[in-house]
Amino acid sequence: MGIEIERKFLVAGDAWRAQALRSQRMLQGYLIDADIVQAQAGTRCSLRVRIGGEQAWLNIKSANLGIARQEYEYAIPVADAERMLRDFCNGAIEKVRHYVPYAGLTYEVDEFFGENAGLVVAELELDAVDQVFAKPDWLGREVSDRLRYYNLHLLQHPYSRWDERERAGD
Repeated sequence: MGIEIERKFLVAGDAWRAQALRSQRMLQGYLIDADIVQAQAGTRCSLRVRIGGEQAWLNIKSANLGIARQEYEYAIPVADAERMLRDFCNGAIEKVRHYVPYAGLTYEVDEFFGENAGLVVAELELDAVDQVFAKPDWLGREVSDRLRYYNLHLLQHPYSRWDERERAGD
């Protein structure tokens, strides 16, 4: 079993851009409708297909909120992923992931496009839930426990439709 321990933060400013080592366009969709996942209290996982550059994956992640979640990921042919996105997904998340090293760790800064344009979120994978880590100046408020920042939620409630209160993080 794989466990992903990940903290999620808003990004303040553009200082991170000069520190990015590489960037990769990503497209991901969910193989079940987002409404079904949100409506079914007993839903235990999400199943997504993702294309990143010249690679593609199926990803199964536990549906609980928080920084530690079960996760399984399997490489698949890009052509299969493209067809799954087209035939089985009700929309897709478009983003560019920037890999930004800082103090021995790598922040993954996701810059969203399409209906989520304007949203920039940094994720940091850790080895332990209580791991101490350095925070760069451009790192904003933590949103690890906020459903609205999860990709699955962004499909149904895109950033472009958020009101001022939601954008302020209330």
